[in-house]
Amino acid sequence: MIKGYEIERKFLVVMPDIQKLDVRRKLGIVQTYLINGENGSQRRVRRIEECGEVKYFYTEKLFLTGITRKEMEYEINRQEYERLTGQARTDYVPIHKTRYCFDYRTQLFELDVYPFSESLAVMELELDSEEQEIIFPENVEILKEITGNPAYSNARIATDGAFPIHN
Repeated sequence: MIKGYEIERKFLVVMPDIQKLDVRRKLGIVQTYLINGENGSQRRVRRIEECGEVKYFYTEKLFLTGITRKEMEYEINRQEYERLTGQARTDYVPIHKTRYCFDYRTQLFELDVYPFSESLAVMELELDSEEQEIIFPENVEILKEITGNPAYSNARIATDGAFPIHN
């Protein structure tokens, strides 16, 4: 079980050439949001496929600031995953995405690619502190920061089936 704080920033980016990234991992993710926890925490389960192997995870997050969350996550078995999907929120659809994890100057970025967009993606980076400097990859065009913007939450864009119109 992983317990702790997650400090993360997210950016809307133009779809980069994946071949030009230093990709370390490629994950197929199906993410299902569950009914919120008693303390208002956000709950979800994930089915993650990597190199033909499937694993399942349960995550519970409590949002402290737009960037920082208290998080508890642990691996579960397939039966528990299927049981928990029975608690899925009916106002959200399951999210399907491909995640590319890549290194750039000792930073591990995650690029989430959604099936509904060939031109845009979401890039995120976990930080050690809210003030940490980010060195952005030169071959990724950042359109804008979307950290804490509910219009760009995974649940919202999956349910809408599109990214919001950005300016």
